[in-house]
Amino acid sequence: MHPQPPPDSVFADMLRAARELLAIRSPLDAELLVSEMLGTWWGVRLPNADVEEVVGEALVDYTAKVRTPAALALLTGIARLGTTRQASAAESAALALAEEGVRRASWAERITRLRPRDCYVSRSVFADTDEVICVFSYGDTDPHALVCAVDYNAGGLIRDAWVTTKVDRLLEHGRNAAVNDPLATFDRLEPARARTLLEPALAETDDAERPPVGRSFGSYHALVRARVRALPPGPEAGHPRYSRDRRAMMAAQFLASDEAADLSDSYAASGCVDRIIDYGCDRDFGRPLRVSPVKVEVFLLDWLPRKVMLSPGEQEAMPHVLAAWIRWAGRRTGLPAEAVRATLDALWELTERFAEAYRDPAAIGLDRAVLGRLLPDGDLEALPRRMFAFPVLTGVHGDVDLSTLDPADPADRAELIRLDHADPGPFPAEEPEGRHRARHEELARRLWDGRPAQLWTAAQRLLDLGHERHDVLHILMEVLRESGDDEDALANGLEDL
Repeated sequence: MHPQPPPDSVFADMLRAARELLAIRSPLDAELLVSEMLGTWWGVRLPNADVEEVVGEALVDYTAKVRTPAALALLTGIARLGTTRQASAAESAALALAEEGVRRASWAERITRLRPRDCYVSRSVFADTDEVICVFSYGDTDPHALVCAVDYNAGGLIRDAWVTTKVDRLLEHGRNAAVNDPLATFDRLEPARARTLLEPALAETDDAERPPVGRSFGSYHALVRARVRALPPGPEAGHPRYSRDRRAMMAAQFLASDEAADLSDSYAASGCVDRIIDYGCDRDFGRPLRVSPVKVEVFLLDWLPRKVMLSPGEQEAMPHVLAAWIRWAGRRTGLPAEAVRATLDALWELTERFAEAYRDPAAIGLDRAVLGRLLPDGDLEALPRRMFAFPVLTGVHGDVDLSTLDPADPADRAELIRLDHADPGPFPAEEPEGRHRARHEELARRLWDGRPAQLWTAAQRLLDLGHERHDVLHILMEVLRESGDDEDALANGLEDL
């Protein structure tokens, strides 16, 4: 069921608060107030609905009917800061009220003169975070700077944002920091390039389920969105792509280097460096040679324990291989010696915590041969859902040795499901056994691949509520049947469970 917008009393309260817009003289203060109001519901998640569509557009519809100066002021602000749909509806409604003679706020004309001026980026040689500074003004007056912190160790999202009118002081601080800190840089940025940095970062923030943003970010969100739109379009954002051959060549170059010469177990070292390169290419925006203390921590304590099944030899070797990689990558990229030392110091401090964080599945009683069959891709995160899909992979059933069946192979997968239904009970007349089993195979394939992500999430919710595995499988199969080939309907149906 499509969520209903809040009652009109909520919008009436917001419109009363909007009366403050009539006392404001600065267009920036007006935009900040409207952004704060629109940020009231930012970050709220509803199943099957875009909250900004349900609430924001309903606010525009309500405000358009009021015909007061406060309503016109609020619509004028939303026309600048809202989503594309909100802005279009608000602009039309504001024009209609203005034509009726409703009084405009004193800042309403100046707000349309917004233009970008200079942009800058402040970062360290580790390149963990970009602090992007974009200076704007209304014509030639009211200069102000928007600062956005893009965190590449958190998925490249905007972690925080704020606005200041003390532009000269801000820029002086950035320049002085770069002069006094050999590991810091402060550079001018073309406005179009600033947009190519901020646009995908804002999309990452919006798409994240629980983005790790600053407490006040919601209040600035609409302003950030509008300011990014106001920057000139630049080249399409993108990051270097590394083919398997290119990754293999990089691994070979590293293993042949002086830095890797002391690694005793060449087989384990090869497996470890493949993981290091994959993380840099796939999770660090095509930057396998970038090293930093924070990146090392995220890689060792978060990504590896969650995503990768390492052999015992690789677990032992990983810190030593990573140390050699830090030295090699640092030399390749010209990283200052003090930055290399700082990263190595962080690595050795994390080594004991890595041993504690990395829980080898074999240590909790899972046979390594079974693990190899369930995780041929080494994706440790897939283990729970694949064990749920194929709970029995050993023993003999009739004349079939289950250990010879490969759940990654479609034919063997079908046989495992057939044996799982050796005593299936009665089938409904409208669904013969063959069709029923085919639906099981489709569900197993999706669980194996983890697509859509909502599938395993829904299964876990049902299991947590006390449903038996057999019942959960059939509930999920029914959602698959009802959604047909519509992937959006499938995702929505799973979220509704």
